[in-house]
Amino acid sequence: MAMLLLIPLFLSSIALFTIASATTFSTHPGICYGQLGDNLPPPQKSVSLITSLHAKRVKLYDANPAILHALRDTSLQVSIMVPNDLIVNISRNQSLSDKWVSDNVVPYHPRTLIRYLLVGNEVTSSTAPNGTWPYLVPAMRRIKHSLKSLGIRKVKVGTSSAIDVLEASFPPSNGAFRKDLSAPVMKPMLKFLNRTKSFFFLDVYPFFSWSADPLNINLDYALFQSKNLTVTDPGTGLVYTNLFDQMVDAVYFAMNRLGFPGVRIFIAETGWPNGGDLDQIGANTYNAATYNRNFIKKVTRKPWLGTPARPGSALPSFLFALFNENQKPALAYACSQGNGTCDPIQPKGKCFKPDSVFWHASYAFSAYWAQFRKVGGTCYFNGLATQTAKDPSKIML
Repeated sequence: MAMLLLIPLFLSSIALFTIASATTFSTHPGICYGQLGDNLPPPQKSVSLITSLHAKRVKLYDANPAILHALRDTSLQVSIMVPNDLIVNISRNQSLSDKWVSDNVVPYHPRTLIRYLLVGNEVTSSTAPNGTWPYLVPAMRRIKHSLKSLGIRKVKVGTSSAIDVLEASFPPSNGAFRKDLSAPVMKPMLKFLNRTKSFFFLDVYPFFSWSADPLNINLDYALFQSKNLTVTDPGTGLVYTNLFDQMVDAVYFAMNRLGFPGVRIFIAETGWPNGGDLDQIGANTYNAATYNRNFIKKVTRKPWLGTPARPGSALPSFLFALFNENQKPALAYACSQGNGTCDPIQPKGKCFKPDSVFWHASYAFSAYWAQFRKVGGTCYFNGLATQTAKDPSKIML
């Protein structure tokens, strides 16, 4: 599915609501900057584009050196990420954690304003291998200790979670974390976030909830457009005018249920697809522009609106995404099948160089096919891969 925040639409939307404020904390949305494509401009041009959009923050899904260098001496607050496949090892080894921070934070701090460090991406999703879950919070503790020992104090450590961490979400007051996560993962995570005054980083996509039940969920309610339609929570009497608030408050109530009412939420991703597969109704440019425009209005309004359960609370956020990454689905699929398929193309891996999506994708597709062809593995990859009898390393591009 294409989840592109169209640049002209975003530019016109965000420029309307730019906030000139002397406060040190801004709720003006940041932008997610993914890199899985061969159609993307170089980092310096991308950073110039981001600053021209009046964004206040940028979220990376790694710690790309070229991008972090391009972000030097800008006013953009930066979020970087420890990859999922390093979580287990970092949780067991403080020296490895120290080295990761030394390699990926120290060379750029403080000229690059790294303010958030996410340990993994949606590790707690129901489709993720639960073998990583026990190591997530210990890895977060290791990274926090590394930052502190190296004298870096202003970086909030967390991890991004999808809405599927919830077992119950409607009405919002029934919000509860899944039983397989609640005690072993979510409670120690919330304890860590509360102690370090960090955020619960949450990915919120009303599109998915609406598209799963369009007959019972009004599209205008999902797009912040409902004027007369409201939903009342029978447990609290709180009145909801949009699906986003309803989803976020379900997480607030889930955190309350575990005894952590004071942990703040940071919207790590939100947006609306401008295009998709034939069966994905509602994924179009008009709806994407409407959602993004109304979301920006909501989070930049002063005084802060918050949500019905937390009125007046600031809600920092990242909008997804700066670019359509044309190789993202295929490369992500090839690397998500386990067996260490993509280990050699990770940073410091023996095949990491040359560091380009093209060469990484070529390696990943070949490695996947070698491992899984005997059990029915694909050889299509959305048209990006082809079988050949020639050694790809000998092909001149």
